[in-house]
Amino acid sequence: MRIRRKKNTAEKLQDFSNFVITENIGEEYKGTWRKFFDENNLSRELHVELGTGKGDFITQLAEKNPDKNFLGLEVEREVVLKAARKIQEKNLKNVRLVLFDINQISEIFAENEIDRLYINFCDPWPKKKHAKRRLTHVNFLEMYRKILKPDGEIHFKTDNRGLFDFSLEQFEIAGLKVRDLTFDLHANEPPENIRTEYENKFSSLGTPINRCVVLF
Repeated sequence: MRIRRKKNTAEKLQDFSNFVITENIGEEYKGTWRKFFDENNLSRELHVELGTGKGDFITQLAEKNPDKNFLGLEVEREVVLKAARKIQEKNLKNVRLVLFDINQISEIFAENEIDRLYINFCDPWPKKKHAKRRLTHVNFLEMYRKILKPDGEIHFKTDNRGLFDFSLEQFEIAGLKVRDLTFDLHANEPPENIRTEYENKFSSLGTPINRCVVLF
């Protein structure tokens, strides 16, 4: 997806500096993310969304789970700005955003720091030569293994069946267990499912949604 660059985005993001981080991320926050939310509730679970987009999913998730902390990682400034505005409009206190490239995720989280990862409709990188760029490639899974708690989870959704089949193979290679596997999530949609913007788009076109939970 091509993002339309807009002037002064960096300056506008400064208005949300109390919950949006754009620099010195690893140096200041690695191993101490829970303090960034509330130092009086350090036992709260930390859930991280990889590629949070415009924030539809993470804001709904935070509203429904006020007892958990949510961190959204996104590499595009313009998209982070849109997500930040939604968080402010809803006055959510348990969501933070980070402007960051997921490829270096191990640089900003300590071992066993995260309880759950969400990967929703990530870039499928369809060419075989780009397989290692897929967020479910075994190389990424090994990075996730270090930063997730021993009983941590990945909640994975995609409309791309090729990517989903590839991911299931990678999970097996990494020795990970899978539950709640479905190749058509909306055929019998659980009430707790939170739809993303892309999910609604693809579903309206009749494209089945694949989903599973990966156990570490």
